[in-house]
Amino acid sequence: MKTTVSTDVLSLFQAFSESYRIQVIELLRDRELCACDIANHLGISASKLSFHLKILREAGLIQGRQEGRWIYYRLNLQQFVTLEQYLSEFRRTSPILPARSCPD
Repeated sequence: MKTTVSTDVLSLFQAFSESYRIQVIELLRDRELCACDIANHLGISASKLSFHLKILREAGLIQGRQEGRWIYYRLNLQQFVTLEQYLSEFRRTSPILPARSCPD
């Protein structure tokens, strides 16, 4: 049995695979924040945060807008809809079948 998963879905799960990135998503849940505020809240360096923000941007989970010399980040809710739709397919269409007997 071969399964294929779109690269978009794979990048979403990879983005969620690190605790700092999940914390960034949680911080952006209610409001837009600049990178310096995110770094201060997480207690990490700007360069370390930059790496995680890059992965979140590439996965399409966050968007940034520049204002002067600051970049403000916010969630890209459409990507969360994509993830929600992917996961809901399991609930709606995946039967729970008993396992086959393995040959001895």
